[in-house]
Amino acid sequence: MKNYLFTSESVSEGHPDKVADQISDAFLDKLLAYDPNSKVAVETLVTTGQVVVAGEVKSEAYIDLMDVTRRVINRIGYNKSEYKFDGDSCGILSAIHEQSGDINQGVVRATAEEQGAGDQGMMFGYACNETPNLMPLTLDLSHKILIELAAIRREGKVMTYLRPDSKSQVTVEYDGETHRPVRIHTIVVSTQHDEFVTPADGSAEAQKVADDAMLSTIFNDVKNILIPRVKATLPAEIQALFHDDITYHVNPTGKFVIGGPNGDTGLTGRKIIVDTYGGRGAHGGGAFSGKDPSKVDRSAAYAARHVAKNAVAAGVADEMLVQVAYAIGVAKPVSFFVNTYGTSHVNLTDQEIADRLNAIFDMTPYSIERRLKLRAPIYEETAAYGHMGREPQTVVKHFTSRYNGAKSIDIEVELFTWEKLDYVDTIKQAFGL
Repeated sequence: MKNYLFTSESVSEGHPDKVADQISDAFLDKLLAYDPNSKVAVETLVTTGQVVVAGEVKSEAYIDLMDVTRRVINRIGYNKSEYKFDGDSCGILSAIHEQSGDINQGVVRATAEEQGAGDQGMMFGYACNETPNLMPLTLDLSHKILIELAAIRREGKVMTYLRPDSKSQVTVEYDGETHRPVRIHTIVVSTQHDEFVTPADGSAEAQKVADDAMLSTIFNDVKNILIPRVKATLPAEIQALFHDDITYHVNPTGKFVIGGPNGDTGLTGRKIIVDTYGGRGAHGGGAFSGKDPSKVDRSAAYAARHVAKNAVAAGVADEMLVQVAYAIGVAKPVSFFVNTYGTSHVNLTDQEIADRLNAIFDMTPYSIERRLKLRAPIYEETAAYGHMGREPQTVVKHFTSRYNGAKSIDIEVELFTWEKLDYVDTIKQAFGL
């Protein structure tokens, strides 16, 4: 079978949609810090000089939305008036209201264990063994390029012209028989930048010369500074996929000075493929950011990734897609589905694999929340560079409030619990591996 190409993209923390996601999740985190039982579903819109936060909340905590929003925007790097969107001066409009009692009655029950799903829908988890974190290589590299680009921007030693908004895209050639990566085919990087070359005069010709000089500098820096730094972080088998004939497209439209929310309106939940698996596997359609874990759009997607990752790590299959589906207000999933794409290493059908995994993992909303410790302020960190494939870690987060008894609190939380390989031994035992 002929080799084929597959592509995934990522966007930076400064991309308008990701700015919106981070504001929504920072608001959620602060509510959970002061009231872990908060019910939250908020959406954010960002545009030139303006932020709008709307949605529904049921909580005993009161949060200064403007303070949260300005902190996030400044942390991302929008802290200069010349960007026409900065944390200190942007307008902020709140349209938050109380959660519908009709929705709440389906979630809150007589006992916590009976907690119903916050909505109907189907959620997917996916894992494959082509990278150490069991993520698709195309997406993993796309994220790593932008993480390193942001690190370079914050260091301020080289590529000092960088601004927060950027995008990446990686195309990988796969073997048509084994479906394993063969080589990196194409890398696309678009990054916002200062206008760091001044034209000789006000003519169009002089401006073009200046623009071409900026583009040449950025192209060379991406190829000779950024990519080598990314490559150095990778294991040897992935480094070997890089070669001298990679096709690079750097700022292919030319100058990219106007960017961020000034260049494009951003909305919560518009980068769901970037958030998950880069087009591999599947996505149920529901966004994550701004939603508390009673919303199975978020919590069940994390749980499905947890199942798929542990099953692939245990050796059940080289690749696995897990689907779980719910009815609103009903605790038990209406279905649990597995697809191993013919890569199974056990003498079982995919349905039999699904039955065994379903017996190991309790997929009711209450059990997911407890197993993955989701009623904690852990979500702002998920809102850029992907919710999946990240490194589980324990951190202490600090919160301050002028309200809620004017408390400053430190909370130790576990980030990305759904990425832990804590069920591998249980799965191996269940499958005789």
